[in-house]
Amino acid sequence: MDWGTELWDQCDTIDKHTQSGLELVEKYVKFVKERTEIEQQYAKQLRNLVKKYASKRGKDDQENRFTNHQSFQDILNEMNDYAGQREVIAENMMIRICCELTKYLQELKQERKSYLLEAKRAQQSLENGYKQLESSKKRFEREWREAERAAQYAEKTDQDLNATKADVEKAKQQAHLRTHIAEECKNEYASQLQKFNKEQNQFYYSSIPQVFNKLQDMDERRVQRLAEGYALFADTEKRVLPIIGKCLEGITKAGANTDSKQDSLTLIEQHKSGFDRPGDLEFEDYSQGINRTSSESSLGTPKGPLELLGKNRNKLWPFSKKSKPTATEDFAHLPPEQRRKKLQRKMDDIRKELQKEQDQSEALLKMKDVYEKNSQMGNPDSLSPQITQTAQNVERLRGELAKYESWLMEAGGRGESVRYSSHLNNNGAINRPNNANSVEGDLSQPIYTEFEDDFDDEEVDAPIGQCMALYSFPGSSEGTLSMQEGDMLSVVEEDKGDGWTRVRSTNGDEGYIPTSYVKITIPQ
Repeated sequence: MDWGTELWDQCDTIDKHTQSGLELVEKYVKFVKERTEIEQQYAKQLRNLVKKYASKRGKDDQENRFTNHQSFQDILNEMNDYAGQREVIAENMMIRICCELTKYLQELKQERKSYLLEAKRAQQSLENGYKQLESSKKRFEREWREAERAAQYAEKTDQDLNATKADVEKAKQQAHLRTHIAEECKNEYASQLQKFNKEQNQFYYSSIPQVFNKLQDMDERRVQRLAEGYALFADTEKRVLPIIGKCLEGITKAGANTDSKQDSLTLIEQHKSGFDRPGDLEFEDYSQGINRTSSESSLGTPKGPLELLGKNRNKLWPFSKKSKPTATEDFAHLPPEQRRKKLQRKMDDIRKELQKEQDQSEALLKMKDVYEKNSQMGNPDSLSPQITQTAQNVERLRGELAKYESWLMEAGGRGESVRYSSHLNNNGAINRPNNANSVEGDLSQPIYTEFEDDFDDEEVDAPIGQCMALYSFPGSSEGTLSMQEGDMLSVVEEDKGDGWTRVRSTNGDEGYIPTSYVKITIPQ
């Protein structure tokens, strides 16, 4: 059938174009997926790199106190955040582009399939109509020829002299019948032709153009959606650029924060030994050895300069190689200054842990009191193991604190020479002294040996805050100040980590009091 060849060629061309557009969407989705995998691998490698070079010694490591080490750790942190942003890019590309376009692509394929199926149905309907038209046409042609033959036979019979009247009448009836059948076939053929022409007009002017319009609309929507996908590719990067910029600014700031002078001072402070410099070697005049008196000779044979040099070699050459001393619990293997710092830091850690245990003990006691008043809340006996364990922890920590404090005093630092009795009672409560008699027996020794000279020829310092006494304190040792519960005092010097605060009373007397015995208010 030649009438539809050109049309179906056009349909085939349009379908190929649509198929090519769908393949382009698939290519773009694959491209974005591969880009996403690259971003994920890049972020993973960055995180592994950061993990590889990150300090594993913690924030308390001495090296982390240098600005160049701190800056490097800051750079690693910024790179870790940068890797996180690359992961965000990969995730957004996968969700906003790959997943959405893949879903949309499946919808387009189904839509294209439905449009092609609609065109195929219209084509089949037109072909069926044409077949019916051809069939009615052939029948009309056949019946009309039969009618012509019947008419010719009737005319021949009518002219035949030998034919009877009945034969002539029969031939005429047969011709009339064939003519009637041919007229019916003619009418049917005309009806089929009219019907086909209508269907053909519907096909060419309505059905197929509608299919083409739908395919065109679908392709335009595909192009528009693909263009949005192209824009999302760049928009995904733009969204994280401000955060990436901050990461890069942080790296620049880390470089600017590196201070060589500060690192030198930090190194000096960390490794300052506290040893005195060696004195000058004395001149030994061997020319006077003959005239020595017996008293001088009794001092023994004088040592030569080489022997003396060998004796003081370690002091004269501090950079000489020597075996590293064994570390001890009291840090006695360290130089005096370093030992004091280590002991002080250790005491600070113990105090923090002790305060935590005391807070936990008070919380357990309050909970036990609530349980005793209201048994529905819980069984008070169930808290006894925890209260006992907390009490043991408090006693252990107090013992450790006393031990390190004695070592600190031995190393020349300022420490507490007495520890106030703060044992737990049978209920696990912390017994704090409420009057002078409760602690007077423990205060026979001075609190600070250096307190004797603390206030000699010293200018009066301006107070930096106020405090209220929570407990009574006798202040019977040198350098301490007595107070009663509820007294208001002026804070002259804050606690420096040793548990004592310097205050001034209303009559002008100054001295040290336990920090835990008062509530301090320092204005901002």
